[in-house]
Amino acid sequence: MKFLCAQINPTVGAVAGNAELIRAAWMRHRDACDLIVYPELCLSGYPPEDLVLKPAFMEAIAQAIDGLRALNVDGGAAMLVSTPWRIGDALYNALLLIEGGEIAAVIPKHHLPNYSVFDELRVFRRGAMPGPFDFRGVRLGFMTCEDMWHMDVAGALKAGGAQALIVPNGSPFEDDKTGMRLEFARLRVAETGLPLLYVNQVGGQDELVFDGASFGMDADGSVSFRMKDFVSDEAIAALQDGRWVADARADWRAGEAAIFVALKLGLHDYVVKNGFPGVVLGLSGGIDSALVAAIAAEALGPANVRCVMMPSPYTAQISLDDAQALARNLGCPYDVIPIAPGMDAFDAMLDDVARTGVTHENIQSRLRGMIVMALSNASGAMVVSTGNKSEMAVGYATLYGDMCGGFALLKDLYKTQVYALARWINARDKEPVIPERIITRAPSAELRPGQTDQDSLPPYEILDAILEGLIEYDLGRHELVARGYDAAVVERVWRMLERAEYKRRQAPPGVKITARAFGRDRRYPITNGFVPAPLAAGEARLEKPGETG
Repeated sequence: MKFLCAQINPTVGAVAGNAELIRAAWMRHRDACDLIVYPELCLSGYPPEDLVLKPAFMEAIAQAIDGLRALNVDGGAAMLVSTPWRIGDALYNALLLIEGGEIAAVIPKHHLPNYSVFDELRVFRRGAMPGPFDFRGVRLGFMTCEDMWHMDVAGALKAGGAQALIVPNGSPFEDDKTGMRLEFARLRVAETGLPLLYVNQVGGQDELVFDGASFGMDADGSVSFRMKDFVSDEAIAALQDGRWVADARADWRAGEAAIFVALKLGLHDYVVKNGFPGVVLGLSGGIDSALVAAIAAEALGPANVRCVMMPSPYTAQISLDDAQALARNLGCPYDVIPIAPGMDAFDAMLDDVARTGVTHENIQSRLRGMIVMALSNASGAMVVSTGNKSEMAVGYATLYGDMCGGFALLKDLYKTQVYALARWINARDKEPVIPERIITRAPSAELRPGQTDQDSLPPYEILDAILEGLIEYDLGRHELVARGYDAAVVERVWRMLERAEYKRRQAPPGVKITARAFGRDRRYPITNGFVPAPLAAGEARLEKPGETG
């Protein structure tokens, strides 16, 4: 028996377009295989969220299924299509087996994830424990994504006589996620002794990136074939004596290579699927905006990435030189728009209020925000903000200034990762595109004379390690001190993290890279009166947040 793994890139809500992707795969392979397996919720796009509660949307789904049923009325490959599906008054995340122009089976998803970025219990009802289905002489066990991460579904399918496990997925990318998928697939294979087919979707959807990387696992736990990561792909796999026979032998990316292409795909699909003609960003001569520009140029083409240097009286000449050199290396349009006239205007409007301290600094950032937003309004291009996870964690960013924009590309990348990725890009290319001085010079917002980031923050190597403990692993302050970090620094970082929640709620979306991205992965109230015990007796308690940026 032959299966086509159709690793497609659907768009949430674009039912007609997604149905066309499904139809096109069937047309290409209708006579070459028995069953075409598509990813989870390929017809609606994943995750559809509250779209499925709209009657008009579900009517569009039903009409699309009728169109797909008409394809194989006279024979050809069957299709396993994952879609929202209503049975009576209940709405399910379901697999539909379309054979001979009919819906031969409906298999609702049993385990509905309700953690991290997943919120399926909000809109779907949990399906009953599925049983296997006889298909063209082979008894197949169908289960959807989360069902594979639990042992009971595979066990029930095995007990019912299944000869293979078929798993459509909507599994988003995280750093090192492929290893986790393989681990759980091997557990299910070891428990059942059955070969497993894993078909994942690909593409960007708001903050999520789906990396594809579909595979077949034989009954002995070995991976018999691998499909490409981060691109649409197709592979025909024949099931023979508990083994998958296929020609797909793709290499999967890891580390900086995987993170780079995830950011690239996430930005590309966000821009293209939302209909923006391009992007605009502030190019400061610093590392964050340099990395964003480099990724955007590859994702969208350099002609579609407008870089704008907006110098103030505090901008160093080397920043101007490096920004210009970077734009030239990338081939991006480059403009210089000084903000000194705007600073003078605010000085006149606000008198002494605007001339000193953080108010003076934030006005500069907000002037830059107004300029890039004006360019966006004039051209339709989307503003990409350039802040990183370290800055967002501690609030080292200005509301309505450098935080403004439609997409925050580096939102889930710590500053040390920003440096690592910039070095990786330069090492990859024959001619480095990011000027070396941008990587090696001390980072600075250049909002006052002689300013560096370390005037306000601990060194990034220490800051990121503490933040990773607090955010990614939910470590307490006492645990971090026990690991050797200075108590005063830990306390200060923790306080900044707590105070900045109100800023993070107003940040644009950005590509999820870690398991604890800000937003859905990590949910904390803004108004929060809980204060853990201080690290030392008599220590001052946490102040409530004020407007500091």
